[in-house]
Order: sequence, then C-alpha cells, then structure tokens
Amino acid sequence: MNATDLLAESEPVLKDWLMKRNCSVSPRQFVFFYVSLAAFSLAIAFLLVLYGAWLVLPFTGIELLAVGVAFAIYARHAVDYERIRLFPNRLVIEQVSAEHLTQFEFNPRWVRVEPGATPRDRIRLVSRGESVTVGQHLAQYRRAQFADELRLWIRQCQAQKVAY
Repeated sequence: MNATDLLAESEPVLKDWLMKRNCSVSPRQFVFFYVSLAAFSLAIAFLLVLYGAWLVLPFTGIELLAVGVAFAIYARHAVDYERIRLFPNRLVIEQVSAEHLTQFEFNPRWVRVEPGATPRDRIRLVSRGESVTVGQHLAQYRRAQFADELRLWIRQCQAQKVAY
C-alpha cells in the first residue's frame, strides 16, 4: 500500500461517479455465441465441400478469423470505464481503456467544468492549464446533466472550508 492509497482511505469521498460501457452480454455468453457461430459456419462449409465446393472452406476460415478479430477488439474494450471521485481537497479522474489506466488529479477549487458545445461533445475539466475530457461512456442526452451535477458538487466543495 503506497502513500496515495493511505491518503485515500483516510480522506472521505464526497461523491463517486462510475461510468462504464453498456455491455449486455457476459464474457461466457460472448464465447458461447462465437463458438456456436463458428460451428454453424463450419458445418455448412463442410456440407458444401462434400458437394464439391471446396473453395467455400478457406473463405469460411477467413470469415471466422475476421469475426474473431472484431470480437477480440470489442472484448478488449468491454471493461473500459471512467471513475471520478471528489474528495474535500482533490478531484481524481481514472480512465481505463483497453486495460490501460490513466489517472488525473486536480484541486477541486481550481477546476472549471466545460460542457461541450453540442450534446455529442464530451465534457472538459480544466485546471491550471491542464485539461481532461470525460463522459465518453455517457449517453449524449446525459452529458449536460452530468456536467451540471459535477459543477454543483465542485461548487459545494469550493464553498466548504475543510481542514484536511
């Protein structure tokens, strides 16, 4: 356990937001679906090979390889998330993309929340020349609502005179 973990345990979390991808299929269901798709495709290909259409088999292999690669790319990003935690004296943003963790830490008293110009744009958090975009996993209609909520909590944090 490092010093940051110890500080996080002793410092109360004022608000914690967790934004994840909407994955409706479990990994086990995903594998079962791919195996059943492969079995069905190979069964049809072997039937056609029996009738003399041997060229179908390599194309079936290419198709299953392409679908497998697409599924692997999807599965790699299935557990992506953004987590924003507001402490009395810091705002911590964790972003995980393809199992790569990026972490930002700002003083909440200096953070400015900038919603995008359009609903498609993500939210920008700006502090002392640094900026990070958040809200990738939020539906477009929820981004402005989340920006307002985050701004409200940061204002409350800025208004408090907490001695931590």
